[in-house]
Amino acid sequence: MLIADQLRERVLDGSYAPGEQLSEAHLAEQLGISRGPVREALQRLSQEGLLISHRNRGVFVVELTPADIAEIYAAREAVELAAARIVFEGDHDSKAAAVARLSAIVATMPEIVEANDWQQLALEDLKFHASLVESTGNSRLVRIYATLAAESRICMVHLENAYHRPQALTEEHQRIVDLLDAGPWEELSATIRKHMATAVEDLTMLTAERDRLRDGELPGG
Repeated sequence: MLIADQLRERVLDGSYAPGEQLSEAHLAEQLGISRGPVREALQRLSQEGLLISHRNRGVFVVELTPADIAEIYAAREAVELAAARIVFEGDHDSKAAAVARLSAIVATMPEIVEANDWQQLALEDLKFHASLVESTGNSRLVRIYATLAAESRICMVHLENAYHRPQALTEEHQRIVDLLDAGPWEELSATIRKHMATAVEDLTMLTAERDRLRDGELPGG
């Protein structure tokens, strides 16, 4: 498990680039261990969707397309709406505790935006949404969401700035917290849906721009 955790973090933090081939022999030598644990770790990460195994070619870090981004955020929307409904309709103390945790995360965002620390902002953003799901106390929702959060992080990690409108991020998350606390549910659910749709638009646009620059095109070309 420890080897899988190490390799997972290297995929998620961008140490291994999308499309990069991971050699079982090279990793075993690099980590100073036998190939067996490395093989098991690669298989585990392939099951999680972070790696892709091509027969007779090897194992590669997943490359997420705009269609993948749309699928990931559609699944996140479904899970987060279910989580928000559970918390919103739950007992007063549980909801108050969730609101307090989420408010504390939102409070960190303005300073991070000011510092232009986009990678940390991405982590806090995902921490906010993971905390919402964790507040349900539903272990299966949490487990499902962990995979979606990891894929979301991959979407963001190779972008210089994963947020097209970073100054609005704090306000958007605070709006979710306020509606979770006081409702109405219809407005909360609509806000979550809009938040996810905006993320898909931003990530798709910024990913396309990054790819154009990588391929040598001028911005907007």
